[in-house]
Amino acid sequence: MKIYFAGAIRGGREDVPLYLELVKLLSRHGTVLTEHVADERMTSLGESMDDPAIHDRDLAWLREADCLVAEVTTPSLGVGFEIGKATEWGLRVLCLFRPSSGSALFRLSCRQ
Repeated sequence: MKIYFAGAIRGGREDVPLYLELVKLLSRHGTVLTEHVADERMTSLGESMDDPAIHDRDLAWLREADCLVAEVTTPSLGVGFEIGKATEWGLRVLCLFRPSSGSALFRLSCRQ
């Protein structure tokens, strides 16, 4: 199984120790395509690649994945975009949120 793990990068890196733990757990069930999200050396400035290159690479990984696991406690536009694309493409999506964080999680429902 190929797993796309999503977590905040530019939105804040406070949860990196948790990301590392999650990536280790997920690795027991398949290949985590996005282990770099849990890299302790990465700052909220992100990677040295330009934004279009990151976008294209990440969407290629997401298309390759069997599922997406997203830690959504720290708000992130990128993670939200990835969840939207995964949902659009019919991938299984699991969102993890820690209510004890003090953050609020808002759920939008679309009506047609």
